[in-house]
Amino acid sequence: MTLLLLAAASPLPGLNLHLPGNNSLPWTIVIVLTLITVLPAILISITPMVRLLVVFHFLRQALGTQTAPSNQVLLGLGLMMTWFLMQPVLTQIDQQAVEPYRAGQISGMQALERATAPPKAFMLRYASEKDLELFAAASMVKRPATRADLPLSAVIPAYMLSELKAGFEIGAILFLPFLLVDMVVAAITTSIGMFQLPPVVISTPLKILLFVMVDGWHLLAASLLKSF
Repeated sequence: MTLLLLAAASPLPGLNLHLPGNNSLPWTIVIVLTLITVLPAILISITPMVRLLVVFHFLRQALGTQTAPSNQVLLGLGLMMTWFLMQPVLTQIDQQAVEPYRAGQISGMQALERATAPPKAFMLRYASEKDLELFAAASMVKRPATRADLPLSAVIPAYMLSELKAGFEIGAILFLPFLLVDMVVAAITTSIGMFQLPPVVISTPLKILLFVMVDGWHLLAASLLKSF
């Protein structure tokens, strides 16, 4: 992950990331291109993308619009919000690892070690203690003195579990007002004997209208940003 960040921050013709004992630039390019293929998994694993996509999915299900907004729109919004939220972390990586490496002040391995610190600190900030203990115990590593001493192999899955939990909590709260609209519409249509028209046909436009009237996208984005 950090190797990819370093490569992305450097122009390809001037790329000087070499394997220890191997000064072949073509091999370096092969490794970087291989890492690019796992970029989606890396993006989801160490960024707020998990929480954002879970919340967006719950919102679409609550509105009952099925495919609106489309997956591409929600993914694009999630990517842009993730980029915004991760800017401080990317700035730290650039200052602590990329710039010193470009200046020749540190080696490639030192740059990699420094580049892992900001993302790890970000994940530890939002990973729950219970999830960290679970993976630390399962990995059978020596009990660390502090959270920062945990390996990334334990921090990343713990962070993902914590983000999934947070996303489901926000999604459940988001679902409640729309569920109330569905219940009220269903009760009214049943009481007046309107059995030919499904309640969802009436409740869906009402939920969309309610969401637009309260400026739902702004409120949702503000709530998600404040949760980090």
